[in-house]
Amino acid sequence: MLKNPSVKYQRFDPVSLPNRRWPSQTITQAPIWCSVDLRDGNQALAVPMNVSQKLDMFDALVKCGFKEIEVGFPSASNTEFSFNRRLIEENRIPDDVTIQCLVQAREDLIEKTVQSLIGAKKVIIHMYNSTSPAQRKYVFGKSKEEIIAVAVKGAQMIKDRLHRLTESGTQVTLQYSPESFSATEVEFAKEISEAVMDVWQPTPQQKMILNLPDTVEVAMPNVYADQIEWICTNIKNRESLIISLHTHNDRGTGTAATELGLLAGADRVEGTLFGNGERTGNLDIVQVAMNLYMHGLNPKLDFSDMNSLIQMYERTTGMTVPPRQPYAGELVFTAFSGSHQDAIKKGLTGYEQDKSRFGNLSAMTQSLAAVPVPVVWDVPYLTIDPNDIGREYHEVIRVNSQSGKGGVAYLLESEFGIELPKDMQREFGPIANDIVDSLGREVSGTELKQMFWKEYIERERPFSLHHFHADGVEGVFTCRCSLVINGKERGITGQGNGPIAAFVDALIKDAGAPAFEVSTYREQSLSSGTEAAALSFIQIKTATGKTVWGAGTDTNIELASIKAVLSAVNRAA
Repeated sequence: MLKNPSVKYQRFDPVSLPNRRWPSQTITQAPIWCSVDLRDGNQALAVPMNVSQKLDMFDALVKCGFKEIEVGFPSASNTEFSFNRRLIEENRIPDDVTIQCLVQAREDLIEKTVQSLIGAKKVIIHMYNSTSPAQRKYVFGKSKEEIIAVAVKGAQMIKDRLHRLTESGTQVTLQYSPESFSATEVEFAKEISEAVMDVWQPTPQQKMILNLPDTVEVAMPNVYADQIEWICTNIKNRESLIISLHTHNDRGTGTAATELGLLAGADRVEGTLFGNGERTGNLDIVQVAMNLYMHGLNPKLDFSDMNSLIQMYERTTGMTVPPRQPYAGELVFTAFSGSHQDAIKKGLTGYEQDKSRFGNLSAMTQSLAAVPVPVVWDVPYLTIDPNDIGREYHEVIRVNSQSGKGGVAYLLESEFGIELPKDMQREFGPIANDIVDSLGREVSGTELKQMFWKEYIERERPFSLHHFHADGVEGVFTCRCSLVINGKERGITGQGNGPIAAFVDALIKDAGAPAFEVSTYREQSLSSGTEAAALSFIQIKTATGKTVWGAGTDTNIELASIKAVLSAVNRAA
């Protein structure tokens, strides 16, 4: 890299817009969305989609709710043309969906594009030509006037052929893109766009789409917003235009540029699923839609089955969704950090409690025509409820060597219904983390359960239970049991005010266990399909003041408790 990059690169000159309004605006509704996933070369895939894959993608986009879908560049290849014809001839396009086709301002390409659209119900013909100084100088060797002439001629050629579509009932919308708009002087972008408008003659009833692409990000996103507001303010007949955005991600700010462009007055957004596209990709339309959703706005797109959408995308494009891709990535709702896991666990619990409490309140007041009380999502570290896009809570907290007791406890509870007491979480968490640390990798909930079972349930030395029986008379219980102590069976007896107390007495008096007392007792039922119907947790306190937890399982809750006492005593030993 150059020590002084200014000798080779220069800052992009900002737009003069001293009275800009967009910084004080708020997005209050979803824009018109247009998917351009199926654009020529299917957005620069190493292996472009075949017709079957394109159909798969098209159906998925329709299912998501896209009403405008750019289906390709039919003049670019036979595959693109055949795909158009198949969509139309097999009646695969819903009545409320408009297909869009891209075409350069060249007569032979325009002719083939019109042929590909005959018989469709609703279409957008999207014409473009490049307008930036670099394109004018190096690519075309043309002056501004010559570049305008190319656009005007292309617009006229399209207009001359429209009757071949409209006479059979096709509704046609015209779209123009001054390609490389982001690097074009705004005055010239306005001039060439108005020249195209003069040919197409849009009206408020029959609007033209003016697409202003951030073809290559050459400046910060606020500059793009200034460009959009400048055009919206200065172009003639704004009421006859739909201003459309098409951003790329060269500087990593495609989402920001789009959102600021909407603040600046745009009506429409073009983009792709998960940001597929040439170079660094197009706008990830999922991100902008979900950003609206997390602010309480209906995005008018449905991503409630995100996993299936990702599978379709990866199957048809050969691309993969990065694990940290906002909203869609495998790890975006996942916490490994102990403090984050604890906050998420508490937040989820609190949210469910609020739903239950305020839900009951709403039910009680609805008879009085009261407005139901909304329960706002406010869980730490989670911008949206993963359930809303088809993710499950067990995906949220995952455990590796950096995780804490909260993550360990969450996985045991969410996957197996094991609700560890808080003090027991503090005891087992470091034990599990030490094991995970030695493994040097993430562990599953099943592996955590195996660790718990080995540490607590399967502790059978020096004492293991062979037989237990207890009965009580007038509040005094006597237990008679048989233990295996270091491999040898021994009968013991004891008394107390309950079965557990009697067993503790027997252990200390007859089995030679060090003196201890039971300080905490918890029990719970386990769901069907697990190893036992009941799970007991016992905390004991030794004569030296040390506290130790134990756990036991059995179909008999009493026996589960006795096994939990033995687990604690064995662990203390």
